[in-house]
Amino acid sequence: MIDALANIYRWILAGHIIFVIFWMAGLFMLPRFFVYHQEDGPPGSEADSVWIERERRLLKIILMPSMIAVWLLGIAMIVASYQFGRPILSEGWLHAKLLFVIALSGYHGWISAYAKKLARGERTLEGKKLRLLNEVPGLAAAIIVILVIVRPFTG
Repeated sequence: MIDALANIYRWILAGHIIFVIFWMAGLFMLPRFFVYHQEDGPPGSEADSVWIERERRLLKIILMPSMIAVWLLGIAMIVASYQFGRPILSEGWLHAKLLFVIALSGYHGWISAYAKKLARGERTLEGKKLRLLNEVPGLAAAIIVILVIVRPFTG
């Protein structure tokens, strides 16, 4: 039974990592799309319509499904850890990781909302600020990888 659970766990972990990669790729791409969108033409132009559709597709086809898969598979790994007698939910590194994943989920929500603003013709951020915001997922990913691999705060 434990061997079967171990095999399933490896598949869950593999899926989690795959969807993290997809999610992060989308989180890197969308703010860059915003920069190009805002520089390519005024609201209501043909270029504006093309960028609105690209952003919508990225959100609908890659970002949202990937984020949902990351959360579901991550929760499945936590549940599986209890089956192995190694409950990790009490470990400090996981609490820190979850804090950063929640923050990334909030960032995802914010860029989704900004895509809707752009679709309405509202351009509230300059390209420079969007370029800086594009660094958020990279910084969060680096911290999350360190937390998972190094596992500080382990008691």
